[in-house]
Amino acid sequence: MWRAFTCILARDLRLAMRRRTDVLTTLFFFLIVTSLFPLGVGTEKQILRALGPGVVWVAALLASMLALERLFAADQEDGTLEQILLTPQPLSVLVLAKVASHWLLTGLPLALIAPLIALQYQLPETPRMAMMLSLLVGTPILSLIGAIGAALTLGLRGGGILLSLLILPLYVPVLVYGAGAVTVSAIDFGDTRPYFSLLGAFLLLALIFSPLAAAAALRISLE
Repeated sequence: MWRAFTCILARDLRLAMRRRTDVLTTLFFFLIVTSLFPLGVGTEKQILRALGPGVVWVAALLASMLALERLFAADQEDGTLEQILLTPQPLSVLVLAKVASHWLLTGLPLALIAPLIALQYQLPETPRMAMMLSLLVGTPILSLIGAIGAALTLGLRGGGILLSLLILPLYVPVLVYGAGAVTVSAIDFGDTRPYFSLLGAFLLLALIFSPLAAAAALRISLE
């Protein structure tokens, strides 16, 4: 099972490196969106500190959605997905490997560059670290939930729009607590542990149930 997981993960990463434009598009989208807001709202420190966490989190959320529609679509087009369904390994484990590759290519880079983006919003060091940690915990949840929507809309016309309508409401709690952790750290210098505890609970639940739900959705979509 572990060999199958690592095989799918390594395969998806190799394929992504051959299509670097898809990875760079997500990163540049995040950079552009987060850089435009300081230009639009001015240089007032308090305004930037209040808006920064929400802007960065919304930009990360939208950026992670850019690659979701292709999470399973490419494998369906070349017949790989049917072969994956026929393997003796649990489909949920293989789905988790694909989700892990999506996060490594989208969520992880966004989290790593977030402290640099936070400098534009004049955030001190502690809120910058809180922003990076909240994205490190929260972006895997976005990928796991998005995999369910990608599986449900697989092969549908206008699947991208339908995918957004399905998963955006589910992203709201992650957005609220992720941005809230940074806001509390930046403005009130309060205790962020409740926010990170809830994000950790969301991540644990998503790791348990999202691969199972996405695997069931894939079987339904391919019938």
